[in-house]
Amino acid sequence: MKILVTGGSGFIGTRLIDNLLENNHEVLIYDKVESIKYKDLTYIGDVRDRNTLIEACKGIDIIYNLAAEHADDVSPKSLYTDVNIGGATNIVEAAKINNIKKIIFTSSVAIYGLNKGTPNESTPAEPFNEYGRTKYEAEKIFIDWCNQDYDNSLTILRPAVIFGERNRGNVYNLINQIISGKFLMVGDGTNHKSMGYVGNIAKFLEMQVNSENGINIFNFADKPDLSSTEIVTIVRNEMNITKEFLRIPYSVGLLGGYSFDLLAFLSQKKFSISSIRIKKFCAETTVDTDRLKLTGFIPPFTLEEGIKNMINYEFKK
Repeated sequence: MKILVTGGSGFIGTRLIDNLLENNHEVLIYDKVESIKYKDLTYIGDVRDRNTLIEACKGIDIIYNLAAEHADDVSPKSLYTDVNIGGATNIVEAAKINNIKKIIFTSSVAIYGLNKGTPNESTPAEPFNEYGRTKYEAEKIFIDWCNQDYDNSLTILRPAVIFGERNRGNVYNLINQIISGKFLMVGDGTNHKSMGYVGNIAKFLEMQVNSENGINIFNFADKPDLSSTEIVTIVRNEMNITKEFLRIPYSVGLLGGYSFDLLAFLSQKKFSISSIRIKKFCAETTVDTDRLKLTGFIPPFTLEEGIKNMINYEFKK
């Protein structure tokens, strides 16, 4: 198969491409930046540029859409709409023009909102931010495309937080704070987090090359879920940290987050602490993955192995 991966220069995209190439697929990366690992496979382009995207999709059999605006502090906020919704519209147009019948799209569990229990794929969407809203709107665009032709195939994957080697997201920041001694526990630490290791999601995405026609929607997370305290304990044990960390009530932590929001606004600088990050850290953010299990997928790594792999690569290497 000849496969185009939008956002293929990124964290998940690079691991996905490793797997696709190992299975003898022909791959083209479509991204705004050149892939560090696969420079010769990169087609420089932006999903907002419809004409360039259409040109890149000539001769393509499958599109993976991993391109997205996803950070908590994107500015201007209109970029969420332009990239996530506008990009989906352009990908559908490129698929139609080039007679591409299979699209695999990474959405997000952010469409469900916070503190929604353990939502499954049928749970109504109630996104709490622009990222979640625009991901959900993009899903609708792809679903509409799929419904237009019986031969079309669409996989929508809604990942929880994905972490792993070479990622500098929230999990990396948490581990770094613990190791550096700057961590403090906000709340009681009993809230659970659905998370996914990059090696596992890349494998599942690669398997979707063989997905059936129609619409297939899956939450993605590695089970069992870990509590915030359990995550901290894994890091402490792996790094032989014996120091106890300060604990503060959620209300105090949230007030501190709002203070950093104000400071960021006044100084026009970005900080690692914000109210949204405090809310996300303390929220019960778990998802149901029973539908994923029914596919027979067996993750190559356990969640704890994934965390240890990241620690060894980023902090021990």
